[in-house]
Amino acid sequence: MTEQPTATSRPSDDASTVRVRVDGPVATITLNAPERLNALDVPMLRDLLESVQRLDADPRVRVIGLAGSGRGFCSGADIGTGDLADAGLDGTLYALGDLARAMIASDTPLVALVHGVAAGAGLSIALACDYVLASDRASFVLAFARIGLMPDGGATALVAANIGRARAMRMALTGEKVDATTAERWGLVSELVAHKDFDARAAALLEELAGRGPLSAAATRQAINAATLDLDGALTREEVGQSRLLGTSDFAEGVTAFREKRSARFSGA
Repeated sequence: MTEQPTATSRPSDDASTVRVRVDGPVATITLNAPERLNALDVPMLRDLLESVQRLDADPRVRVIGLAGSGRGFCSGADIGTGDLADAGLDGTLYALGDLARAMIASDTPLVALVHGVAAGAGLSIALACDYVLASDRASFVLAFARIGLMPDGGATALVAANIGRARAMRMALTGEKVDATTAERWGLVSELVAHKDFDARAAALLEELAGRGPLSAAATRQAINAATLDLDGALTREEVGQSRLLGTSDFAEGVTAFREKRSARFSGA
């Protein structure tokens, strides 16, 4: 469940994996599953989608911040520790696509507040925001290849739109972790700030963007997104390709190797 308290109301239920707070024109959505580095499952993605759509429809809200609790922003899709057949990853794929489409279609500017790791689908939702504020302790990784998958959540379009084809291929094919300084130099993030100043800068940035005209902000983000992204095409290609890859032996081996903390032995089947 998700609650939407005002600045003066009681805090959200700590058990909620998606928490929403509204302070005047500034809304903040916080991923709240710190024990798993805010890894995403279908209920969490549906809650995120509902929160984004509800806040976007509220004329009092002028900017939406997206943050993560605990040490990380979001570690990607939750592959859990149980049987893959019960993990519901195909449902996660489509729920993630629905969220990415809603974020790009939003009239309200979205700001990703990335203080720690943003991996896989976590990077996708960060880049679906219009502005990525990163702490110098943040890191970014597309680790799909390590478990026999391809990037999803719009990442094939979003990453390439930010940093170009060569660097997007590098991140996607190697699965290397990109530190915050490199991410800023490449253009993966909008702004880098010292970790000790992160909360203050995040508050100031949200307040600043909340003061902009909502009509001009909506027109600007829609025009830039239309000029730089083919998100629907990317998501369709990702959904077809990822659905196929989720059924392969290579994916099963990749997840097993990940859980056993060893290198995967892919067979191409």
